[in-house]
Amino acid sequence: MTTPPIALTIAASDPSGGAGIQADLKAFSANGAYGTAVLTALTAQNTRGVTGIHAVPPAFVTEQLDTLLADVDVDAVKIGMLANAAIAAAVADALERHRPRNVVLDPVMVSTSGHRLLEPDAVTVLRDRLLPLADLITPNLPEAGDLLGVPAARNRAEAVEQARALLGTGTHRVLLKGGHHTHDAESVDILVDSTTGASVTELSAPRVTTRNTHGTGCTLSAAIAALRPRHDDWHTAVRAAKEYLTGALRAADTLRVGHGHGPVHHFHQYWS
Repeated sequence: MTTPPIALTIAASDPSGGAGIQADLKAFSANGAYGTAVLTALTAQNTRGVTGIHAVPPAFVTEQLDTLLADVDVDAVKIGMLANAAIAAAVADALERHRPRNVVLDPVMVSTSGHRLLEPDAVTVLRDRLLPLADLITPNLPEAGDLLGVPAARNRAEAVEQARALLGTGTHRVLLKGGHHTHDAESVDILVDSTTGASVTELSAPRVTTRNTHGTGCTLSAAIAALRPRHDDWHTAVRAAKEYLTGALRAADTLRVGHGHGPVHHFHQYWS
């Protein structure tokens, strides 16, 4: 591309900078995209946990989206934390009006520290209205189980079954992240694609030993959104984003941010 692609994150703020819109904007920049943002919530959190959530009024989420998309030609969208059902519905309404390209949805439900980030009644809106509007969703194992109303997958066969079941929601592609299988030496993600007959692709990378994993899901989905306009297909973009995240995890211990689960190193390719 002769000009940088423009990526939009629709997500919440993380004051510690490791997750949410802060992580998304860093991942956009690190992968060559110009970042824009619409806030859905403010959070009070650090590397140890979340202490509070202040949701943005749904009407103002709508105003942010309509104002931005009336002017800026967005090449890709990443959707993260939506907080509640009313905000999820407002985002779905806006996507239906504007129909942006390359929508990546990360169904953020629970933080790394275990704090619930999505109200239970919002799961239905997420599943029924937003998943069909997404080109790719990126749930982890517990999130996939939550969306399907079943226990999280315990092995590869169950992960493939659940990834294919999620295609039944109307989404085009599912990247089911296997990071919660911490006993495995490799981190294996499952990519299923409805446009190729629900074909299954395994994406494997060596598991990185670090406690600094705050914002890994946000970072991966944002990197995919940033990279998709630069690649001819989703598979190539996903592979490149996973490689970027692996590098960010390997360099995470060089940062000294907080005393809990610190962030990955979004700019590991550029900072000495």
